[in-house]
Amino acid sequence: MGRAFEYRRAAKEKRWDKMSKVFPKLAKAITVAAKEGGTDPDLNSRLRAAIQNAKAQNMPKDNIDAALKRAAGKDAENFSEILYEGKGPHGVLVVIECATDNPTRTIANIKSYFNKLGGALVPTGSLDFMFSRKAVFQFELKEGMDAEEMELELIDSGLEEIEVNEGTAYAYADYKDFGTLNQALEEKGIEVTKADLQRIPNTPVEYTEEQMDEIDKLLDKLDDDDDIQAVFTNIA
Repeated sequence: MGRAFEYRRAAKEKRWDKMSKVFPKLAKAITVAAKEGGTDPDLNSRLRAAIQNAKAQNMPKDNIDAALKRAAGKDAENFSEILYEGKGPHGVLVVIECATDNPTRTIANIKSYFNKLGGALVPTGSLDFMFSRKAVFQFELKEGMDAEEMELELIDSGLEEIEVNEGTAYAYADYKDFGTLNQALEEKGIEVTKADLQRIPNTPVEYTEEQMDEIDKLLDKLDDDDDIQAVFTNIA
């Protein structure tokens, strides 16, 4: 089937592993999910997944509880999700998901990154047709699990396909089916190690090593910004 994996997965996860940055981003994901769907993980699949992701990164329980408490407090009222889109060096397409309590600060920072490193923001929605928004669940394909059989069993729960890469399975569904598929995986006793909403490029583009050196400078700046939760590109 050959669905493109999240751009340069290994490089992105290496950056994500910077612990000084990962915990604040995970905490924001929990706060945003709880603000949107309530603070009870049993009734909020997105929150359940956010907590699951945090635990997988060894985030302390106190940090998780603090993020939940923040969602129930007045501070969360000014906490919003914002989407920005841009074109970076060599025409690379960039979609940026933010969670911020200060949009003025956030947009000023993002504009400065693009201006200094080559590129510019474009009107939100301009790149929407270039990406497919998917729910992606990652889990280890243990002995006795058959990916093709699982695809047949989970198709009614919104599953579109399962990809396997070196023993790790990636289950894809339309983003609207996130909760349905998450529940189905739980009912089958599958231990999901990571679950999130991704924007997968419909037409991935190959860039040269020299071009990637310039593109990476912009991506590193975006990844290091505390207000930015996720960055997606059309890089193959």
